[in-house]
Amino acid sequence: MSMLVCNVSLGALSKGIVDGIAFLGEMFPPDFSALPDMIYPAVETIMISFLATFFGALLSFFFALAGASNISPMWLKSISRFFMATERALPEIIIILLLVAALGLGPFPGVIALAIGCIGMLGRLFSDAIEEVNAKTIESVQSAGATKIQVIQYVIIPEILPSLISNTLFRFEVNTRLSVLLGAVGAGGIGYEIFYSFQLLEYERATTAILVVLLLVFMSERVSDYFRKKILSNTKLK
Repeated sequence: MSMLVCNVSLGALSKGIVDGIAFLGEMFPPDFSALPDMIYPAVETIMISFLATFFGALLSFFFALAGASNISPMWLKSISRFFMATERALPEIIIILLLVAALGLGPFPGVIALAIGCIGMLGRLFSDAIEEVNAKTIESVQSAGATKIQVIQYVIIPEILPSLISNTLFRFEVNTRLSVLLGAVGAGGIGYEIFYSFQLLEYERATTAILVVLLLVFMSERVSDYFRKKILSNTKLK
């Protein structure tokens, strides 16, 4: 039944494999003469990812404070959690299509779309980390006369800082991949180079752009893993 609904055809699959292999043959060897043209789009992709992660993490932290049951009233927690759940259900590509229609093409809509996309994931992770903070520690600080801001500054932030940084670095990896996808639909960067090369039937140039993407993703993962391990090791030492 599922195969009928999805119109699965083994004949089309076998033909598609043959055509796909033939198409891959047209993509090699890569056009490395186009490599200098890929530098600026690659840097643009990294900048989109970095800015989106930075602003997205800031927004997520405020939503996390509002969504944590141990420091926020129930009505505020419900509103914040509802918004974060709604955002998680909305793909980034839908957000950027709306933003492109409103703001036009370019990196700016991509930064906004990815920053908003951080809220659903990071906001939930941050709020869960806040709720895991020892309740007795919070109560002892409050009994000493600390305000809500002081509780957040001297208890919440120091306690969740390793989790905050580690999850933010992981989101940077995700945003690097997503920025390539969003670039193909109007956000610029290396993703647009891939899309543009395919449109012009310059498949060997597209292969070069894909190799640059693989390099960017690999480097972002290595940098993220390095800093996460440093953070976790320092936390264990303490």
